[in-house]
Order: sequence, then structure tokens, then C-alpha cells
Amino acid sequence: MSTGRGQAPLLSPDAVLHRAAERLALQFTGMVSEETVERVVYESYTALGRTARVSTHLASLAEKFARDRLTALAQSRGLIVKTVPEVLYVCVQNSGRSQMAAALTRHLAGDRVHVRSAGSQPGEGILPTVVEALAEIGIDVSEEFPKPLTDDVVRAADAVITMGCGDACPIYPGKRYLDWELTDPADLSLADVRVIRDDIRARIADLLDELGATGGLAAGVLPEPISDRLR
Repeated sequence: MSTGRGQAPLLSPDAVLHRAAERLALQFTGMVSEETVERVVYESYTALGRTARVSTHLASLAEKFARDRLTALAQSRGLIVKTVPEVLYVCVQNSGRSQMAAALTRHLAGDRVHVRSAGSQPGEGILPTVVEALAEIGIDVSEEFPKPLTDDVVRAADAVITMGCGDACPIYPGKRYLDWELTDPADLSLADVRVIRDDIRARIADLLDELGATGGLAAGVLPEPISDRLR
């Protein structure tokens, strides 16, 4: 089915991004200038476009990414009050370890923490074995996507957990930094990814205890680690 000439503007990424910027400018009125909103929207689109596997929904993903970045920016400026700890997980591609950590934290802590994840060199998509390892314990990450590490999300975080990304993450005073030595799940078998998943889960339980966010564990109790049951 051909696209009529009159439909072209509706399908133009520039038009979609412009409308996204208008919506976000209204949402962040009084916190972030319209110029900053537009810049963040177009920056987000460009950054995701460098590594995105598909481009069909790239503009909508860019709006989602830009909204989170603008929220982080407003938080770092004290314009949005943080009611729960902000945790940022960072690995190289944001397609494996940091995605598992973010998903498991949301599952375990519920709304007692807010979680973000990012990659120093984001990949094209979440690793299939990671998706499967999480799905088999009831966690759906089909709506997630690799995101580049940006300064605004680091500034907004209370705890920054790095996983093999070296010195890519900027250091700011007053934040808790941890480095978790975890094997990169890329090219590993599902069985090996399960082991990494369960290792991350144990570390998260300790982190949530330190952050005083363990009250949410009852709502997010996971079954016995599958890797344990298969031994």
C-alpha cells in the first residue's frame, strides 16, 4: 500500500520528534526550558539511532528516553523531589548485566526504589538469553532497550553500580559507587546466564538492605534459583 503525499509529514521523524518535544515541554514547564527539551529529544533520537536494531519505533523510544533524561535533570536540580532512592546500573552494552540488574531490582523492591540502566557503548538490543532467563522467572523486559550513559542520569542517582565499564562513568561527590565484577553474558549459554542472574539477585538483596528498601521484597520474592535446582 503506497503512502500518499499528504501523509508524508505524519511519518516524518522530524515531525514526530517536534510533537514529542512539545509534549515534554508542557510536562516540564517551569523546570526545563523549551530549548533544552528540544535538544534532549533530538540528542536522544540521534544517540539511539547509532545502535538501534530497528528504526520503526525509534522516535517513540527517543521520547521515552528523553522523558527519563529530563526527569533526571530536574531531579538533579532539586526541581523534582526524590521520594525513593535512585539506583543506576551501568555496563558496557546495556544489553545484559545492567538490564538484568534493573529488572530484578524493580521486581524485588517494587516502588521502594527507582531504577535506571545505561551502557557506555550500548548494543543493538537485549541479549536473547537474558530475555529468556528473566522470562522463566516471570520478568518481562520486552519493552526495554539499550540506552547510552548520559551525565544527567548519573547526577540524579544516589547509588551507581558499574559492571565492567571501566572509567566511563563520571564521578560525583555524595553518591554511592559500587563495582560488581560480573561475567559478560554475551555469547554464553542460557545455563551460564542463569548463574549470572542469580548472582546479581543476591547482590541486589544486599544493596536493597543497605538502602533501606527491603520492605518491598515480600511483593517480589523470586522462586529458588533455577541454576540451584538444576545442579
